[in-house]
Amino acid sequence: MRHLAFFASAAVLAFAASAAPAAAEEGMWTYDNFPIAKANRQLGTNIDQGFIDRLRLSSVKFGGCSAGLISGEGLIMTNNHCVATCVANLSTPQVQYAETGFLPRSREEELKCPGATAEILTDISDVTERVNKAAEGLDGQAFTRAKEAEAARIESEACGNDPKVRCQVVSLYRGGQFKLYKFRKYDDVRLAWAPEDRAATFGGDLDNFSFPRFAIDAAFIRVYEDGKPAATPTHFKWNADKPTEGEPIFLSGNPGSTQRLLTQAQLMTIRDVVLPMDQLIASELRGRLIRYSEEGDEQAFIAMDPIVGIENTYKRGRGRMSALIDPSFMATKAAAEADFRQRYMRQWSEMQAGLRNEQRRRGQSQIFIEPVNPWTALEAVQPVARELYAPMALLEGGTGMGTTSVAGGSNLFSYARTLVRGAQERAKPSGERLAEYSDSRLSGVETRLLADKPTYPALEQIRLEWWLSKTREWLTVDSPYMTALLGKESPEALSARLVEGSKLADPAVRRALWEGGLAAIEASDDPMIQYALRVDADARAIRSDWENRVQAPTDKASEQLAAARFAVYGDAVYPDATGTLRLTYGKIEGSDVPGQRFGAFTTFQGLWDRATGAEPFVLTPGLQAAKDRIDPTAVMNMTVSTDTIGGSSGSPVLNAKGEIIGANFDSTVLSQRNAYGYDRNTNRSVIVTTQAVTTALKDVYGLNHLLAELGVQ
Repeated sequence: MRHLAFFASAAVLAFAASAAPAAAEEGMWTYDNFPIAKANRQLGTNIDQGFIDRLRLSSVKFGGCSAGLISGEGLIMTNNHCVATCVANLSTPQVQYAETGFLPRSREEELKCPGATAEILTDISDVTERVNKAAEGLDGQAFTRAKEAEAARIESEACGNDPKVRCQVVSLYRGGQFKLYKFRKYDDVRLAWAPEDRAATFGGDLDNFSFPRFAIDAAFIRVYEDGKPAATPTHFKWNADKPTEGEPIFLSGNPGSTQRLLTQAQLMTIRDVVLPMDQLIASELRGRLIRYSEEGDEQAFIAMDPIVGIENTYKRGRGRMSALIDPSFMATKAAAEADFRQRYMRQWSEMQAGLRNEQRRRGQSQIFIEPVNPWTALEAVQPVARELYAPMALLEGGTGMGTTSVAGGSNLFSYARTLVRGAQERAKPSGERLAEYSDSRLSGVETRLLADKPTYPALEQIRLEWWLSKTREWLTVDSPYMTALLGKESPEALSARLVEGSKLADPAVRRALWEGGLAAIEASDDPMIQYALRVDADARAIRSDWENRVQAPTDKASEQLAAARFAVYGDAVYPDATGTLRLTYGKIEGSDVPGQRFGAFTTFQGLWDRATGAEPFVLTPGLQAAKDRIDPTAVMNMTVSTDTIGGSSGSPVLNAKGEIIGANFDSTVLSQRNAYGYDRNTNRSVIVTTQAVTTALKDVYGLNHLLAELGVQ
C-alpha cells in the first residue's frame, strides 16, 4: 500500500451527518442558518423566515455592543453602559451627564456621539471557495496574508466607496466558512436619553455579573441621515407589559468572542498562560485607576468610565478561569472532543473501506489515505503560542486569545501608531497592506482616528506608564525589546515626556498628519509620533513571527477541524461568536443550582428594599423623588436562558410576536464559562425590561416625547 498524507475536505464533507451537538437553547446562530423548526418545537412557537428577516433588519451593531430599532425615525435602544463612553465624551467636569442623566426634551437637544457608528446587517453571501482558493499551496505568513488580501478585495468589490455601506468578510467555524456581510452604516449617531449612571449601575461592582439586579441599564440613541432622523420603517414594536415567567423569547445581538471550538490543547494554553497574565495585568491597572480616582472629584470623574470597563473585564476573566479549572466542566469538554474524534475516525475508516472495495472492483492497486489529524497539528502549535503570547500581546495586541487589550495602553499612543502605520501602509497597494488598512476598511480607521473626543493627560500617563512597566516586568529588563521601548528612561519619566509633549489630543493635528501621509509623519517632531516610529519595527516583527508560527498553522488546522465537524455533525453546528449578528432563544426563568438560586424577576419594590443609603446601594435623586409615583410591582430586571457572551450587551429581547420586551445587559458569574461551552443549568442572561424603561421615562424623567414615539399612552 502507498501512504498519502493529505486532507480531502470534499470527501469529508460528503459524509452523512450524524447527531447534532447543540442541545436545548444552546447556540449563537447565524441568521442564514437559524434552526427555525427546532426552535418552534422546543418553544412551542410558530415563527417563520419572515420573522427572522424582520429581527435581522431591526437589530443594530453599535460599537462593541448590540441594540435594536424601536421606532420608524431612527430611535434605538441599547444599554446605558454601551453609551458610557459617549456620555463621558459629551461631559465635562462642570457638566457631568453621568451624574445628572442625559435628558433632552426634544430631538433638537440630542447630541452626536463622537466617532460612533451604528450598522444594520442587510445581506449575507458565501465566499468560502474564493477565499480558500487564494491561499492554495501557501504556508506561513503568505497563507494568512493571501486570505486577508482576498477578503479585502471582496469587500472593496461589494461596497466600493459608498460611505453608507460597509462590507466585511467574516471567518466562521474558525476558517471553515467565509461569509460576506453587508451592512447599512450610519455615522451620525446621537444620544437621545441616558439615565444617571447610578440608576443603571445600582449595586456597582458588587452586583456585577450577579442576580438579583435592580438596574435601569438602558439608553436611547438615534441614527441620523443628512442631518435628519433616519427613516427606519422596519423596527421592533414596543411592549411595555409585565413579562411572564416561562414565556419563550428570542435575543438578537452581536456576541463578541467565544472559544467553544477550541481543542483541549488550545484551552490549556488559555488556562495556563493567557488568562493568568491578562488577569494580573488588569488588576494592576484597576488599582492604579482607583488610586487616581481618590485624589479628588475631577479625578474621580475622569477615571469613572475606565474603572467600570476594567472591573468588568477582570470579573469576566475570573469567571472564565473558574470554568477552565472546574474538573467536571473540563471533563465534559474532554469527553465531547473524544467523541468527536472517534466519530471522525470511524467515518474516515468507512470511507477508506468503500474506497478499497471500489479499487478492488476496478482491479486497481489499493491506496491508503492517512487522515491528517488537526488535533495533533494544533497541539504542536501550543508551545510556540505559549512562548510568543506575552510579547505579541504586549507589543502588538490582537492575539484573539485574551480578555485584556494591552499594547500601547493610552489613546495618544493608539493615535500615533494608527497615523504611523496608516501612512506606511497606504503607500502600498491595498492587497499588500496589513489587513486593517486595506481600502475597504480605511473609512472606519479614519472615523475612529479623527473623532473629537476629550483627552485627559493624567489618565494617558497612567495608562502609558502601566503598559511600559508591565511590558518590562513580563518580558524582563534584559529583553532586546526593551532597548527600543525604554532606552535609558524609566516608564514614569518616558510616559510623562511623551504625554506632555504630544499634540495628538487635537483632532486637527491628527487630521493634518493623516492627510499629509508618510512625508508628514517622518517630518513630525511630535514625541509620540517619533516614539511610535521607534518601536514599530519590533511590534511588526513579533506580529510577523506570530502569523508565521502560530496564526497560519492554527488557521490551517482549524479549517481541517471545521471540515471534520461538518462531516460528523452536518450544518446543525453553530460557529463560535465573532462579533457579528447572531440569534439565540430561550425562556424567561430563574435559576436553582448551587451558588445561583433566584427567581426570574426583580421589581421596584425590591430596589426600595435593597437601598441602604450607603454606596453602592444609594438611590439616585431622581429615583428617590419618583418613589411614590412608581408601581412597586413593576418588573425591573429578569433572567432568561439564552446563550450570550460579552458583546451581547444591548441585545434586544423579543417575544414570539417579535415585540421588544427588554435588552440584555449582563449575565451571571457562572455564565462566564459560556466562552467555552453552554450549560443550560447555569447560563442566565440578565435583562432590563421595557416595563422598567417605560416606568423610568414616564415617572422618573418625564420624557413624554419619547413615550409618544414608542406609542405608549
